[in-house]
Amino acid sequence: MVHYNITVIGKVQGVSFRQYTKTAAHNLKIKGFVKNLQNGNVYIEAEGADDLVMKFVDWCHIGSPKSRVETVEIETSKLKRFENFEIRQ
Repeated sequence: MVHYNITVIGKVQGVSFRQYTKTAAHNLKIKGFVKNLQNGNVYIEAEGADDLVMKFVDWCHIGSPKSRVETVEIETSKLKRFENFEIRQ
């Protein structure tokens, strides 16, 4: 199990990015949350099996159909044992 703090930079707000992120997380059995940041970026905390979280990170580089991802910043962190994946405000 791994925990990543992920910041997605680019055109990622107003393009259903958070909803698509939740669907991708659900499909990959990832737990955590996604939220918009005031600076226009999206912040994600994701945890799960190492290989599945890496697939999720790969998805973050692509994003939703209308998004334009420029950069994905990743840092490891301590497990928080999330029970689900949610969209936060």
